[in-house]
Amino acid sequence: MNRRQTTLAALLASSLALTACGGGDPLEDGAPATGGGEGEALIIGSANFPENVLLAEIYAAALGDAGVEVTTRLNIGNREAYMAGLEDGSIQLIPEYTGNLTLYLDETAEATESDAVYAELQEALPDNLTVLDMAEAQDKDAVVVTADTAEEFDLVSISDLQPHAPNMVLGGPAEWRDRFTGVPGLLEVYGLEFSSFKPLDAGSTLTVEALKNGQIDAGNIFTTDPAIAQNDFVVLEDPESLFAAQNVVPLIATDALTSQIEEALNVVSAGLTTENLTEMMVQVQDTDPAQVAREFVDGL
Repeated sequence: MNRRQTTLAALLASSLALTACGGGDPLEDGAPATGGGEGEALIIGSANFPENVLLAEIYAAALGDAGVEVTTRLNIGNREAYMAGLEDGSIQLIPEYTGNLTLYLDETAEATESDAVYAELQEALPDNLTVLDMAEAQDKDAVVVTADTAEEFDLVSISDLQPHAPNMVLGGPAEWRDRFTGVPGLLEVYGLEFSSFKPLDAGSTLTVEALKNGQIDAGNIFTTDPAIAQNDFVVLEDPESLFAAQNVVPLIATDALTSQIEEALNVVSAGLTTENLTEMMVQVQDTDPAQVAREFVDGL
């Protein structure tokens, strides 16, 4: 197996294990395990980081306004966990990101630009899943360092880390240890062999604080995270396009899709930009994501 194939095999094994496990599965709590049929609420899930929760709330508000009965299951976990939920019917809809979802479904995917990634994604989807219009808004993975670290080692791009990585600690979500768009890809594409990897929650303040406190030297922070500007962090350029385009896109169970749902969510995608998504991420630092979502949908 090549490295991408090995990574995909690990992801699939993880997904099966999550589906089979017992009381620790967050999908077992809350709404019924099936839904989306006539007279049943559409169950909207989210991954376990703030932006995805916000997007799920935006979808819920827009669909509610369109007359669709919805319920939410937020903070389910990583992609392996919520994809299992889409398979077993315990959720029917979730906000996704084109590049990483494509790679999850097809380890041979090579496109990096938005339209080409979206085309590959549509080809890779199984019949039971459908993506609707993608938004202009993107939120990409990034390797981020402090301004002091960038200045000390003259860092502009990820490739500049190569001579320094053996003396550095990399931080990121636990799944980065195995995902190609993580430790394996940084090694294969950029030749980076860090002294160690510190698992941290995706999209949380843990990575930010670890960078600030010197517990890690480089970390995975999403590009819409307001902490980047607030802390004068430096996003390292990705000249080899390890991180493909990551346009926000609704992923829905095909048998739950109606024209009413499609129309409402396509309006959301048409109005969602990287700029307004980043602005909303500032707001959710001290405001309920449901309230921020409500204001955004009211302005569409």
